[in-house]
Amino acid sequence: MIKIGIIGLGTVGSKVYDLIISNKKLIERKIGTELEILYGCDIDRNKFKNKKFIFTNNWKDIVYNSDIDIVVELIGGKDLAKTIIIESLKNKKHIVTANKAVLSENWDEIFNLARDNKKLVYFEASVGAGIPIIQALNEGLAANKIDYIAGILNGTTNYILTKMLSENISFDKALSQAQKNGFAEMNPSLDIKGIDTAHKLSILASITYSNWIKLDNIYIEGIDKIELSDMKYVKEEFGYTVKLLGIVRKINNKLLLEVRPCLVSDSSPFVSVRNEFNAILVKGDKCGEILFYGKGAGGSPAASAVASDIMFLARQIAAGVAGNIPYVSYDPDKKLSFLSNEENFGNYYLRFTTVDKPGVLSKISGILGKNNVSIASVYQKEPLNKKFKTADIILLTHYVKEKSVIDSIRVIDKLDIIKSNTKLLKIEQ
Repeated sequence: MIKIGIIGLGTVGSKVYDLIISNKKLIERKIGTELEILYGCDIDRNKFKNKKFIFTNNWKDIVYNSDIDIVVELIGGKDLAKTIIIESLKNKKHIVTANKAVLSENWDEIFNLARDNKKLVYFEASVGAGIPIIQALNEGLAANKIDYIAGILNGTTNYILTKMLSENISFDKALSQAQKNGFAEMNPSLDIKGIDTAHKLSILASITYSNWIKLDNIYIEGIDKIELSDMKYVKEEFGYTVKLLGIVRKINNKLLLEVRPCLVSDSSPFVSVRNEFNAILVKGDKCGEILFYGKGAGGSPAASAVASDIMFLARQIAAGVAGNIPYVSYDPDKKLSFLSNEENFGNYYLRFTTVDKPGVLSKISGILGKNNVSIASVYQKEPLNKKFKTADIILLTHYVKEKSVIDSIRVIDKLDIIKSNTKLLKIEQ
């Protein structure tokens, strides 16, 4: 019998328990052995009086218990969660976790320790909730060279962007709506500033390239500066939709990693990904493009992924092979080279808010030309709010080095004709 201890019985942990109990016969038939949730750990005992496990409010009762085979860490946060994972591995426990922040920021320590102790760390729910992207990269697509991964990896930001455009509301109103409906935390900074997406991108890239991809290797830009006017301009004039994407792309043996709001065309699979849904596009040299789609948040989808991890681990434990081969291929001595976003090339959307008088466009285009930024399209419109005596000049660039665009903006934004900071969005082809 495989014995489990669940630490953290909140939204996800309680649903993991319910799922395993309700589908116990099916699960045990698939793994070929009996499964028992021996311990549950949480702060509030009263919520779990009817659960058939030994309750504790001390995580050490599980981690240091010789009867426990698998520790399921679902408390969230960083410091205590990391301690639980590290101590569990030291005490010869296998781990299932959904904690993307701890994994992303402590990848080498966790997986070196797991390898040294011949234990496994499974973490399917850390990216995309119920979307089986971790298993796909580790197993189903393992024979491929992966040159490109792009995804909508955060349900909160996708919900906000969807509502802004579909309901014609500001960022602040869409955020408030997301919080009211339970799709955003009261402190949403990790989501809206792109950090949550960066954690998930770090995990996907670390798996793909068998090395620790740190947050320092990723260009991170959130959606907190996105304005409704830009979303409407790009949709009405150019047929683009704004999406927060996490992207890893291999270019001339260097890795470019970005989290940023991007413009995607109507032909992109990401356009139809709405509200809290996630989608991840993986391009392999043999499999071609494969799209993974599903709910990227919520207790039930995450519980589905956690239960799946428990089942795969239990099957290996029962067969006596768990930990003989690491779940994650990790080569800490492998050297990777990275490409900064400024050194990369692309097409860009620029919106300049200027005084409304002749000669403004020529000044702007002159500075762009000096920095070798070629203009593909240009539109001049009155802003959506007409009480200001300003004009919006909208440009699309040809394929150009991003540094050239940024250098141009630094000069242009100092001109007395400019009334607010220039908006810059990348077009993801």
